[in-house]
Amino acid sequence: MTTGAGGSHEAVAKALDALDTGAFLADEQGAIIAVNARGAQLLARTAAGLVGQDAHDLLHRNSCGEPVPRAQCRIRQSILGRHTDQGHDEWFERGDGTLLPVAWMATPCDIGLRPPVTLVLFHSVGHSGRPSQRPPASGRLTELERLTLLAETTTLLTSTLDIQEALRRLIHLVVPRLADWAVIDLIGVRDEVSRFAVAHAEGGTVVFREDLQGPMPPVPQASRMPLSRALRGVASSFAGPETYQGPPDSGIAVEQRRLFEATGMHSAIVVPLRSLHGVLGALTLGRADQPERFATADTTLLEDIARRASLALENARLYQRQRKVAETMQRHLLPKLPRTPGKTMTARYLPAPVGSEVGGDWYDAFTLKDGAIALAIGDVVGHDLDAAAGMSQLRNMLRAYALSQRRPPSKIVEWLDQATRDIAEVSMATLVFARMIRTDAGLCELSWTNAGHPPPLVISSDGVARFLTDGHGVLLGVAPEQPRPDATVELPPGATLVLYTDGLIESPGHSLDEGLERLRRHAASLAHRPLESFTDELLARSRPRDNDDDVALLAVRNAPETSTFLG
Repeated sequence: MTTGAGGSHEAVAKALDALDTGAFLADEQGAIIAVNARGAQLLARTAAGLVGQDAHDLLHRNSCGEPVPRAQCRIRQSILGRHTDQGHDEWFERGDGTLLPVAWMATPCDIGLRPPVTLVLFHSVGHSGRPSQRPPASGRLTELERLTLLAETTTLLTSTLDIQEALRRLIHLVVPRLADWAVIDLIGVRDEVSRFAVAHAEGGTVVFREDLQGPMPPVPQASRMPLSRALRGVASSFAGPETYQGPPDSGIAVEQRRLFEATGMHSAIVVPLRSLHGVLGALTLGRADQPERFATADTTLLEDIARRASLALENARLYQRQRKVAETMQRHLLPKLPRTPGKTMTARYLPAPVGSEVGGDWYDAFTLKDGAIALAIGDVVGHDLDAAAGMSQLRNMLRAYALSQRRPPSKIVEWLDQATRDIAEVSMATLVFARMIRTDAGLCELSWTNAGHPPPLVISSDGVARFLTDGHGVLLGVAPEQPRPDATVELPPGATLVLYTDGLIESPGHSLDEGLERLRRHAASLAHRPLESFTDELLARSRPRDNDDDVALLAVRNAPETSTFLG
């Protein structure tokens, strides 16, 4: 057996090689770090060709040899989530291109290796073979195959809220099962048309013709050509190269003639993509290599597929529209940072990855009447417009209390907690609120209170990083009447204070302590960077790759001793 540590784990190697079944170890990101001899044999691959590769991307396929989407891979979910799972009716791609039907079990494994690993056991449940070929034409599909295709369409397209991903899944469903070619035209803002995709089946894979994609002429209202009718939502139509032999009646007809000439399609059917609120675009399926022409019997199936696809696309568009509104509102509500002599200050806000919801992360910084700088960072529970609106209410109330009352942070947050119960539309939230001021002795003093939020981080100019764990209390909205603690610390010249939200440290595949330690080490290594570069690199290095939350970060650097600090 080969391991990613150069064969140093002899006991692990001996134990895996003793198993009479395929086995490999995967790290917390899903990469193979060790494989036994039986596993390499079953997969017809060398151990060196397996170690270091992402197990899902390298191996997991469906019965047609197509990659399985990561979100649908239970093995990957077991590895990232550190839980035990098992299954069957899965296929691994062997080194010779054949598919191996397998049953498998994955379980976290504590064998003294760091970081933690997952053991994946698998064995063959049939003979390996070439990927099964999809039926070449819809006319040959049995009734059961038609129902299966419709069920697949619904399942795959409604399981994502990313429009582009949904359209790519649609293409892989119909090519080459129903046609050699698939073309998707979409109607966007101001009724502008774009050719989203032109895809072709080549050697069992789907290839996209980027030279045929891009902007399209506007939809002609009087044209009776198939694509023009479909984009107006009139009806489905058959088309072929002969359809565009005569003088073109519009710019779209010119593009369609070019499409048929470039693809060699001899038969096509154009189906509208209609939603309850209008026409989204059109789906064109064409045959060039398959000799059968589309027939009337194909229309019902393709229109049913288009109906289901349109529903999924409409849902994705509505979701992304809401997400855009929430994200825009959130960005506009985040404040401009004050200019402060003796300090440099910067902030970042990163939305959650595509396909996730908008959260309630926020930061604030403003000058108080006594010359102190107020600093705040928080996270409102929720992932929607309500969370973004609650964030705005919380921030505004905090500002009002802090600016009108010269009181310690704990008292300001106590008032805020009590007020949220009756005024703000916030169920629970976390918050760090701090005051930074120059003392009579000329020192920079930070006082703060923490309401259930990740602890602030201070990095000295010589790279010593530590978390400020004092002053910790419960979340806002849990115990409004409970007194809150204060904590105070002196910030040395050149020190950097980092306030951040949990999206910077939390990950499904790691503990919170691991995330905090990763943040601390990266922050220490960047201590000599200018603050802007420090902040950008800290986000890039510390944010987990499987993060599904938004991130807010506020960084303040105290002036070095050579500078004048004015508080």
